Amino acid sequence: MSAFASDPGLDDIRDAAGHNTEVDVAVHLHDGTVSLSLLWTQEILLNADDADQVAQALQRAAEQARRITATREPDGSTST
Repeated sequence: MSAFASDPGLDDIRDAAGHNTEVDVAVHLHDGTVSLSLLWTQEILLNADDADQVAQALQRAAEQARRITATREPDGSTST
């Protein structure tokens, strides 16, 4: 079982230049860190709609990460 949970909303996001590059946003379920991966390359070109989807996935991951870390802190507060 992986410790990372990928955002399924990004399954169809591909490089706008047609290189079949993929992007992945995942949350580490144990420590709440967020992983942004560009698969098969070092960069990806996105059209505006796909860039919005990636941004939304990062926001969802940040919220999930905050929930994970908040459950581990004794006073329940989160630091920024």
